[in-house]
Amino acid sequence: MDIRDLHAFINSQTCASISCHDEKGYPYCFSCFYAYQEEKGLLHYKSSPDAHHSQLLNGYPEVAGTILPDQLSKLHIQGIQFEGRLLPDTHPDAQKAATHYYKKHPLALAHPGKLWTIRLQHIKYTDSKFGFGKKLEWEREEEMLNIE
Repeated sequence: MDIRDLHAFINSQTCASISCHDEKGYPYCFSCFYAYQEEKGLLHYKSSPDAHHSQLLNGYPEVAGTILPDQLSKLHIQGIQFEGRLLPDTHPDAQKAATHYYKKHPLALAHPGKLWTIRLQHIKYTDSKFGFGKKLEWEREEEMLNIE
């Protein structure tokens, strides 16, 4: 198992579960379709700017989440856990989200919403088909500070 397996898994799936928090630190989760920009470690998703999670993320951009296989198997465990931070709309990587998102989800052009970009900081990939308890981790080399 190597880093290519991690990227291949993320690219082959379609839905993520993302957790954010409010001003009191209470968690809130939502699910979304995403597109992964492997070379920059970015997840792009589309959502209504009026959604509760969108409002929370405007003030508290730190997120954590999971990506499970689109088709679950009872025979082996496979999935991703990640942490990251929502990029501001003005960030150059966030402004290019449409290119990546609509390539993977062209039908989403017909639905209203805003594109958002998560800059991944850490990813842990578990895949028991390589042996029970086998994990692979990816960490962004540069800090998440000064991303605006």
